[in-house]
Amino acid sequence: MAGGVKNMVIAFLVPLPSILFFFSFVRPTTTTSSSVSSWCAAHPLLVANLLFLFNVDLLFWLIGNLLSNHWLIDLYWTVIPVMLLHYYKAHPAAVADTARSAVAVALTWAWSARLTHNYLRREGWEWGKREDWRFAEMRGQYGKAWWWMSLFAVYLSQQVFLIGICLPMYAIHSSTQPWGIWDLAATMACIAGIVIAHFADTQLHSFVTRNEKLKKVGEPTVATLEDGLWRYSRHPNYFGEQLWWWGLYLFACNLGQPWMLVGPLVNSMCLGYVTVLVERRMVKQVHRAEAYKLYQKRTSVWIPWFRKAIPEPNHHKDT
Repeated sequence: MAGGVKNMVIAFLVPLPSILFFFSFVRPTTTTSSSVSSWCAAHPLLVANLLFLFNVDLLFWLIGNLLSNHWLIDLYWTVIPVMLLHYYKAHPAAVADTARSAVAVALTWAWSARLTHNYLRREGWEWGKREDWRFAEMRGQYGKAWWWMSLFAVYLSQQVFLIGICLPMYAIHSSTQPWGIWDLAATMACIAGIVIAHFADTQLHSFVTRNEKLKKVGEPTVATLEDGLWRYSRHPNYFGEQLWWWGLYLFACNLGQPWMLVGPLVNSMCLGYVTVLVERRMVKQVHRAEAYKLYQKRTSVWIPWFRKAIPEPNHHKDT
């Protein structure tokens, strides 16, 4: 319990440097250098990257090494986009269509609330309970070199992804172009992505919880989740998450910023690689390997689709 409270306090304190610095140039005082404020006001994207570098990459990395647990970046994946959105919205150089900006704020908060809830629910509502299993595996692979390799593998790489996929938030607050039909399409895509991801993660959580209860009483557990959305996609939660980011990109494309495609594209490629890692991990588990291989053959990877007609196995459960 004490560790959870300590981690909660850390989580609330770590963004303060960025928040305080932002207010120092948005609302300059007599002690604030006017040249610094002017420079920050003229370079919103560069300042965002510098704040990320010092506050997230370096500070989170230092804390992660001190705690021997890089859990903070997982939690802040759900928070940083909200912070970036409000940074771009409140920046001195910001201009925006009121309706588009309001919709972007509402959608981003809804996305963040969903993902934060799922993260804390998955961790049993304990702050800093564990770090991402991929980081744990890399810790073992790199050994003594992990303390400095983690800066690149965990943090600098995350900066590329997060700043990249959040670029449409900057585009939204850099144009006064009136709301149009493509904005409506983008909104519908974002909402669909949030809803699909929510139901997929909820179904997965129920499946894992049910199996844990069965295991405790010595009953057979179900090898593979094949109900609900998981009947039509092996990773419907990933699909929903990608639909959200691509929907957000439509806002930028509509505003004449098609080059921002790089953000969701790189993120999708990264998630594709993660999908491969997850599935390799699943088939290495002896108790579910056979069932999961059949599941792979009959079920779409990401995009929900009708299942292939392959005979059911003779058994569905393991002990």
